[in-house]
Amino acid sequence: MSQPPPMNSQIDKYFDLGPITIGEVLETAAVSVRDEPVESSDASAIQEAERRCNTTGDEMQGDVLADALSKLPQDKAVTSEDAEAVKVAELRGRSQATARPGGVADTITKAAKVNMHD
Repeated sequence: MSQPPPMNSQIDKYFDLGPITIGEVLETAAVSVRDEPVESSDASAIQEAERRCNTTGDEMQGDVLADALSKLPQDKAVTSEDAEAVKVAELRGRSQATARPGGVADTITKAAKVNMHD
């Protein structure tokens, strides 16, 4: 008598339970900040995030946020090193000593923590 497939495999076919990627972080940040103006610190964070997943050496524009998954030449799972580099890039151009709530650095930091526990 065969056993039913494990519950986990049934869930996996409906939800992507893999690690969170840089492209997903950029798209989430775009939704989070909505119509707020993009500050230079945001642009720096976006450029660093793009650089972290761009292994082709092609120059990126720093404008990938919405539709990031289709615009990035490659995507990769977020690591704590990626999160730290993006945070440093954002804070370098920001007058406050904290990341913009819901922005790229804030979102990628949270994604790195989730990925560490997967």
